[in-house]
Amino acid sequence: MMHRRFLPMAAFGALAALLGAGLGLKPRELPSPHVGRPAPPFRLARLQAPAEHIGPADLQGRVWLLNVWASWCAPCREEHPLLVRLARETPLAIVGLNYKDDPRSAQEWLLKLGDPYFATASDLDGSVGIEYGVYGVPETFVIDRDGVVRHRHVGPLTPAAWSDQIAPLLRKLQA
Repeated sequence: MMHRRFLPMAAFGALAALLGAGLGLKPRELPSPHVGRPAPPFRLARLQAPAEHIGPADLQGRVWLLNVWASWCAPCREEHPLLVRLARETPLAIVGLNYKDDPRSAQEWLLKLGDPYFATASDLDGSVGIEYGVYGVPETFVIDRDGVVRHRHVGPLTPAAWSDQIAPLLRKLQA
């Protein structure tokens, strides 16, 4: 009989502990099952030339970024000037994965804001994004010369994330 009285308190305590643990998580540091594994293959039409296709196999032997973005994404607009600057100042190949977007809107967006991409793949149904475990846009993946995902950045790239995390990793991978 005494146990029944403490059961609600124990359940509340367990719930509070789970909530506290959840609040301590860092959503920008979502683990990716792909880090350390080959990048999921795809072959998609290019946004600017739909008769042509692009996929990770086309970048074999190069270190590159896969940047998942959409014209309807406000945080994508936030990171875009940095991507344009990187494309201008570095030899790094940045491949865009235009996620669940209207191709005309995406093309207009790139014309207006600048096109930092080596190529942009059009992921109309989001299936490639799902294969990469994308939770939302933007997300950026660093892929090495062997086609292995080495890093995942969730959210807009910032100058701090670039200089503190991604640039040092790229230097190491390109050495």
